[in-house]
Amino acid sequence: MIEEDDYAAVLLDEIYNFVGRFVAYPSEAAHVAHVLWIAHTHMMAAWESTPRIAFLSPEPGSGKTRALEISELLVPRPVEAVNVTPAYLFRKVADEAGAPTILFDEIDTIFGPKAKDNEEIRGLLNAGHRRGASAGRCVVRGKIIETEEIPAYCAVALAGLGDLPDTILTRSVIIRMRRRSPDETVEPYRRRVHRPEGELVHKRLAGWAEFIAADIGEAWPEMPFGIKDRDADVWEPLLAVADAAGGNWPGRARVALVALVALSKESTPSLGVRLLSDIKTVFSDNDVLATESILLRLCNLDESPWSDIRGKPIDDRHLAQKLRPYGIKPKVVRIGTATPRGYHRTDFIDAWKRYLSPPPQESATYATSATAEAAE
Repeated sequence: MIEEDDYAAVLLDEIYNFVGRFVAYPSEAAHVAHVLWIAHTHMMAAWESTPRIAFLSPEPGSGKTRALEISELLVPRPVEAVNVTPAYLFRKVADEAGAPTILFDEIDTIFGPKAKDNEEIRGLLNAGHRRGASAGRCVVRGKIIETEEIPAYCAVALAGLGDLPDTILTRSVIIRMRRRSPDETVEPYRRRVHRPEGELVHKRLAGWAEFIAADIGEAWPEMPFGIKDRDADVWEPLLAVADAAGGNWPGRARVALVALVALSKESTPSLGVRLLSDIKTVFSDNDVLATESILLRLCNLDESPWSDIRGKPIDDRHLAQKLRPYGIKPKVVRIGTATPRGYHRTDFIDAWKRYLSPPPQESATYATSATAEAAE
């Protein structure tokens, strides 16, 4: 007999066990995050913003689609989106019956290098994380062109190869999937076989969500040390769910948060941040360098992208364009008796402080201390 106070924690345990039968998660943190994300989709009216969950991998056959298939059984009003038209997706999101949960597979066709003419869908996915957000579009009615705003707020799960734009990644719980090793086993999934069991879990989850939905939106979950700004926005609904469930879920949720946020900081940086980091390396102990010297040293770095930017090495004009958004501009500098155009080390100090990650040992210390604190 389940005690009333333990009902929600046991329910999340049941979801955890159900999805874990079919999905080989890369970590315990990823497994926990998926469970909490599924639960949060049943309380969308309570949140100020909804995190996307992104299942990404470098190669096919890594379990991304299976994670969406299992989610489809458990989330409200699922819409499986693969190669859908913008008009279809807009109408689904604006459905008077309630916003859907979009399960978007093969997302690399929307954001990847082969993507074409998907601006409207990208705009919807970018805007729809915030409650009250709308997506504007032009509609032709006869000879009249009218504008309309369609609600964009809804829960979204993404799966695809490669990576996503920063505008999506920073609003997402990122799960880096991988192919199963020979010693990892999962149960074969057959929708017609497992659907009844999934629907029972779905029904109980929906009932619990309806019971607590009126109050959970007022919760202000306590964040682990160091978690703030966008990371806190992303995880706030998931921690609120864990706190409402009780049991060991509040601690498990915070450990998962710290682990996944730390992992996300280690992922491939933007090209601009990579440039700042590499320039810091090439400056070494120098106080001033000529542009020509910086370009040569950048191209000679191991595994450097700078020797092949769209088929040719980075040049002085491209370097200046990439640095301009950070408030850094070339100038005439003095090196011995020469006065070439170049950069002073002091030009970069502010950008390095703002955009480069802490040293590895500092990151490790932070992750260790924050994980310990979250588990308490």
